[in-house]
Amino acid sequence: MCSAEIATRALIKGMCFWTWDTEEALAMVEWMTDNRLQHPLAESSEARFDALPWPGFIADIRAAVPFPRLGSAAHTLGSSCTTRGLRVEVQPRYIPEESDPGAGRFTFGYRVRISNESGPVATLHSRHWVIVDADGERHEVRGEGVVGRTPTLAPGQSFEYASFCPLPTPWGTMEGSYLFVTEAGERFEVTVARFYLVRPHDA
Repeated sequence: MCSAEIATRALIKGMCFWTWDTEEALAMVEWMTDNRLQHPLAESSEARFDALPWPGFIADIRAAVPFPRLGSAAHTLGSSCTTRGLRVEVQPRYIPEESDPGAGRFTFGYRVRISNESGPVATLHSRHWVIVDADGERHEVRGEGVVGRTPTLAPGQSFEYASFCPLPTPWGTMEGSYLFVTEAGERFEVTVARFYLVRPHDA
């Protein structure tokens, strides 16, 4: 464990709001550092962030884990993960036209590509999502298939779909898994690695 992560964990542990003492909150802070994101947390004005645990919170976070300024390179909020030869790639985006920050509604879209790169022929039967917002509220969603489909993927084939997720806060995380079943009836889960739903600070 690196010293920056230890400092971040210690700082989050000492926060007044228990909802900040979560792996998701730690992951978000570390992600912003790793990706040089100029998120509201990295801004000099604390007024840009909606749920500060105490006055001076931004300064304390920045002291524990410095936030470099945003560079010109593109940054991704998405994720990519391979399980048993099946790769799941996710690219999220903020949808301002479907959001109403004043009413506490932030809508995010995400596009998923599932590719069978070297796995067995298998059918996607169900999905499981874990969604955590900036207040630490955790929601789990389970359902059959995706967007009404249960695609079967042979090696070399892929399937793409788009969906959305509304949040009551300007950022959050999503992660989960898909249950696949092979032609022989074997069931196995394919991981969807954590990705980040973040409203741009200028949106």
